[in-house]
Amino acid sequence: MCGRYTITVTLEELMLRYDMYDTFMPRYSPKYNVAPGQPIMAIIHDGQRNKLGELRWGLIPEWAKEEKIGYQMLNARSETLADKPAFRKPFERKRCLIPADSFYDWKGTGKHKQPMRIMLRSRELFSMAGLYDTWTSPDGNRISTCTVITTESNEMMKDIHDRMPVILPREKEAVWLDRGVKNVEQLRPLLQPYPSELMMAYPVSNRVGNVRNDDELCIEPISLLI
Repeated sequence: MCGRYTITVTLEELMLRYDMYDTFMPRYSPKYNVAPGQPIMAIIHDGQRNKLGELRWGLIPEWAKEEKIGYQMLNARSETLADKPAFRKPFERKRCLIPADSFYDWKGTGKHKQPMRIMLRSRELFSMAGLYDTWTSPDGNRISTCTVITTESNEMMKDIHDRMPVILPREKEAVWLDRGVKNVEQLRPLLQPYPSELMMAYPVSNRVGNVRNDDELCIEPISLLI
């Protein structure tokens, strides 16, 4: 699964990477330990251009009766998107990019789990494939939320976890965001494990297990404990 990630670039770097030049995000700041339930940066296409905004991590389907279902929808398995009621319509028409420069996962079992930071060897920003939806609460409050799509792990990740987020090749991002593309068979080939040779991982402190820790110490390399 994908349960924590980082986005440590400046807003200017983020806007440049995704060709957005008039975005104003007063609350933006680099994040070293993004966690479920938090508002996160996401990119959609409005039919004319890319737009950056906040979505809450944990998808609440538009038909949901209760808000708490979002905590069960942090990730969506790529293999069953078209089969699950919560993801079927968003897969067809509400797709987003979730920018990151690394994600965390835990290696090992039981009490001896080592947090690992996983990233591109180039250390560049990348786009996790996501879905979004908007839910209206009984009192009329509209909440826009999202989920991270996962796939089977590549060879490097298999030593850490059997699932990983779908990282889209840069040249495929526009297709994923294109609202005119509704044929899921055209989209399925995008949901593949990212090439192992382009990725790397290193151990980090157990500090990332606590959502209150959100600073540069979270990404500092440490000696492998297991």
